[in-house]
Amino acid sequence: MHEPNRSDVVFEEKHLCNESANLSDMRAVTTTYLLCVFVGSLSVLIMCGNLLLITSIVYFKQLHTPTNYLILSLAVADLLVGVFILPFSTILSVSSCFYLQELLCKLRGSFDMFLCTSSILNLCFISVDRYYAVCQPLRYKAKINVRVIMIMILVSWTVPALNVISIIILGVDQEQTNRGCVLFQNASLNLAFSGTILAFYLPALIMSMIYLKILMVAQRQARSIQNNISLGIKPGATVSKMERKATKTLAIVMGIFLICWTPCFLCLTFNPLSGYTIPVAVIAAFKWLGWSNSMLNPFVYAFFYSWFRSAFRMIISGKIFQGDFTNCKLF
Repeated sequence: MHEPNRSDVVFEEKHLCNESANLSDMRAVTTTYLLCVFVGSLSVLIMCGNLLLITSIVYFKQLHTPTNYLILSLAVADLLVGVFILPFSTILSVSSCFYLQELLCKLRGSFDMFLCTSSILNLCFISVDRYYAVCQPLRYKAKINVRVIMIMILVSWTVPALNVISIIILGVDQEQTNRGCVLFQNASLNLAFSGTILAFYLPALIMSMIYLKILMVAQRQARSIQNNISLGIKPGATVSKMERKATKTLAIVMGIFLICWTPCFLCLTFNPLSGYTIPVAVIAAFKWLGWSNSMLNPFVYAFFYSWFRSAFRMIISGKIFQGDFTNCKLF
């Protein structure tokens, strides 16, 4: 009996692809175009918003603060989501016959896990920065300096890289099947759980506990200030209004991140337990919700910070190209 060789298999796959392509209707074509327009618009918003944020922090010396260096690292991770993740996902969504689909699926999965973990570690270190700023203001400058921030940023990028490499070595499949490009589709339960716990749940729990502690300390300080003022006593060392505003803004950034990504990670956690019964479309929708988070952070900073709004206006208008404004005062 004649066994099919590799060329026969490739020919048969191409023939099946061509047949399915010929059967596509106008609805599928329209959906494809709408998806491309949506993803293209989302990618542009992500890249433009985070480029504005990155340029502002790098260019204006007023924004050269430890907290903003961590925000810069977070913006780089968000920018890379718009550059790599969304285009790869679009190709996987609209093309069922792309011959490098399996490789692209694995690349998308690796970048996805890497950038998501990097983002949450950056947010974790931002919460540590806010803890010292609010809870230990007298020790803040001694504890949080540029060298410490650089170490935090290095860890935020190195640990996710090692995590992705270990997952690849241990054989977590990110493969393209007839059900789509599914994360942890053939992974063991222990590996799936360890991946989601280390990448998301543990850092999210740490961040939540830190911000809860900050909230309690801030409320206690506010009550202490009110009591001292009522007794005519001058308040001692307290957190400045700017530090409180920064803490509130960054807590909102963390909250938005958790709202966007928690549904996706819950699906990835319970999908193996349910025998992979959660529809791929549901997981994909939650994935897109998570990726859209990369677009929101620049709008949050622009809404809450007048100096970021001023920096954005100067960059968009091209004013920074008309002279040296690196030392100008941002309002």
